Amino acid sequence: MNPRLVTIAGPLKGKVFPLTQSEISFGRDPANQLCLNDLSVSRRHCLLQREGAQFILRDLGSLNCTFVNALPIKEQPLAPGDCLKVGDFLFLFLLDEDDAISASYPTQLDSGQVVTQVNTLLRPEEARLMQPEKTLTGLSPAARLARDHGVLLKLGRAINAAGSLEALQRQLLDFIFEVVPAERGAILLTGKNREEVISIFGRSKQAMLKQPMQVSSTIVSQVRMERAALLSNNVMESHTFGTAQSLVASHIHSMLAVPLVVFEKLIGILYLDSSNPLVQFDEEHLRLMTAVAGIAAVAIENVRRLEWLEGENQRLQEEIHLAHDMIGESPRMRSIFQTIAKVAPTDSTVLIRGESGTGKELVARAIHRNSPRASKPFVAINCAALTETLLESELFGYEKGAFTGAIAQKKGKFEIADGGTVFLDEMGEMQPALQAKLLRVLQEHEFERVGGTKPIKTNLRLIAATNRDLEAAIKNNTFRADLYYRLNVVSITNPPLRERREDIPALAQFFTAKYSQKCKRPVTGLSAATIARLQSYDWPGNVRELENTIERAVVLGSTNLIQVEDLPESILEQEPVAGLMTTKYEDTLRETKKQLVLRALEQANGNQAEAAKLLGMHASNLHRLIQNLKLK
Repeated sequence: MNPRLVTIAGPLKGKVFPLTQSEISFGRDPANQLCLNDLSVSRRHCLLQREGAQFILRDLGSLNCTFVNALPIKEQPLAPGDCLKVGDFLFLFLLDEDDAISASYPTQLDSGQVVTQVNTLLRPEEARLMQPEKTLTGLSPAARLARDHGVLLKLGRAINAAGSLEALQRQLLDFIFEVVPAERGAILLTGKNREEVISIFGRSKQAMLKQPMQVSSTIVSQVRMERAALLSNNVMESHTFGTAQSLVASHIHSMLAVPLVVFEKLIGILYLDSSNPLVQFDEEHLRLMTAVAGIAAVAIENVRRLEWLEGENQRLQEEIHLAHDMIGESPRMRSIFQTIAKVAPTDSTVLIRGESGTGKELVARAIHRNSPRASKPFVAINCAALTETLLESELFGYEKGAFTGAIAQKKGKFEIADGGTVFLDEMGEMQPALQAKLLRVLQEHEFERVGGTKPIKTNLRLIAATNRDLEAAIKNNTFRADLYYRLNVVSITNPPLRERREDIPALAQFFTAKYSQKCKRPVTGLSAATIARLQSYDWPGNVRELENTIERAVVLGSTNLIQVEDLPESILEQEPVAGLMTTKYEDTLRETKKQLVLRALEQANGNQAEAAKLLGMHASNLHRLIQNLKLK
């Protein structure tokens, strides 16, 4: 055996990578065995592992996914001839020296210019299956007509039995090879952007192929632009296609391409060609393939939608079984739930980032609750709330007599949490001397109590959180780089509330129910105007500020619905967004405040501190008021 990866597309095109190691990681990070320095690749994208005689490819939660034969995978055993897509890189997996690339094999688009003339152009509305007045194959018109109708019936039965997109494409091309004298075929599918080809499935009649198939982008562009099927024989002599690089390189003599259209939307292209000068496609082939494409396009789109729904269902099932106290259905929150589901079963250290009030501790607790350590302690400590000495004693504990007041031995958080999880909030506030001791815990899994000499082994998982820019702190020498890399194994960033405004109604309703019960005051919900005003506010204090706002409204409100006037002035002062309905009271109050502030600033010659004195308020409150009222 000679297992290897051949790069057939991308920046490393032409390079061969022998698979001599038992494990090869792909990614943008230089620490990977196969470093792919391109922004289309995640830092740790995927992993190729050898298990006996088998090679298994595993996606590592990459942003752009890992593909095998144009299909996204999480874990996939590889077979000779499989095509691997990692970002913009395309690899061919080969096992033996004489591997044949049959079945599904790498298919690419070449570069080319859009052309405006073709040999035969057939639009779908012009396609008719019956042309009894002429025949070019030796069959009588009636016999050919009967055969073509039989072909379509057989095709309908075959594609309805296909269970996956790959199987459907394979059956479709195999079936076409039985009735059209093509040597090679490909199905190119587009995504939401109908101008971009996202997958190409290629197949050949031949048993042996030594190089990947290339589809001319000249032809693809022409079919896409015209929305019509096209046919060309004697391609090498054609002024239209004779300069296309892939056609010249492959010595193509005959070519046929048909659009795949569903509900007047182009979803892909069916492409056939032959390099045999004795083989020619005729107009009946073109009409038959147009009819085939009409049937196949619907089946392909249905299978694609079904596979998407199955993937979405699996994701939702994972979220349903994920135990957490977080609220949100926005894309940002769904991404966080997916990351928690992936990282929770492991022992990897997690660094949670985000502004104050975004719920970093809730994420840490969710990771713990869904981990094998869920039955063990979850110990949280705020590094910013204690001095360096007290924090050290809290984390590591101390021996009797270690310092004045240490009248008895005390266990630290690391010892109490043995087998469980320690959550260090505001990690960026920890002093460098204590950072060094924490690094030893992470590396050696042991520590000593303050005043002690005996190492204590610990088995714990560390989750850290910060709202500071740790990269900037490293440059300023206030945070250790080696500790940062130990903490930042998996990073989760909580979005601020202003970046997930669609979650505000659900959060507000949850807090309303919570404080209605706590304050023993029946409040059933919020008015539509109140929800609109909450969604238009920027929430510098994030979810914590929203919770305090709802609690205040429940306590001070006088109706069973929270009204706009129950909200604090900081929200009412802010300029409403365009189209948001406001009351006459709100408009009058805001305009009065504007005039008072402007008059005070004018009297103080623009000095905000003097203006605040004139208004009898603190300068910081005046500054906030100026910002909310959008005054210059």
